[in-house]
Amino acid sequence: MRLLTTLALSAALLAGCATPDRDARLQPGVSRSEHVIALYGQPKRVWPEADGGRTLEYSTQPMGRHCYMVRLTADDRLVAIEDGLSAASRARIEPGMTPEQVSRILGTERSRVFFRQSGEDVWDWTVEPDQTGYGLRFNVYFKDGRVVRAGHSMVFPSRLFPGMDD
Repeated sequence: MRLLTTLALSAALLAGCATPDRDARLQPGVSRSEHVIALYGQPKRVWPEADGGRTLEYSTQPMGRHCYMVRLTADDRLVAIEDGLSAASRARIEPGMTPEQVSRILGTERSRVFFRQSGEDVWDWTVEPDQTGYGLRFNVYFKDGRVVRAGHSMVFPSRLFPGMDD
């Protein structure tokens, strides 16, 4: 009996660490929005799709490094789950895109800063670090409501406040 209790507790703990993109309990074509919401709570945003479906946004910003986009059909069945902050998703950001187009791909940003001198509005997202091991942010620069460029910046550890990012 003790072994069964330990196994059940271990399974519950592992399920608690699951992410939508790796959760075996969510099956494309079978799972519905209520399954996703029961497991992961209410989404940060819900994006309507042209085909009548919708996308549920589960952003982990500002501290996390992922944004899970859960795509559902018009009849509420799971199609796919993608990480909006993956390298492939970030590569889709191009000059000329609107803020809404960027948000639909990357999800809710970590922060926004407006630079008066250049007239640029810069949004950033915390993403997985590269091989250097330093923190990494993906930055999108908007001017007059359109993307002008995008790129990465490294986040170095704070000397004044260890454990905090500069």
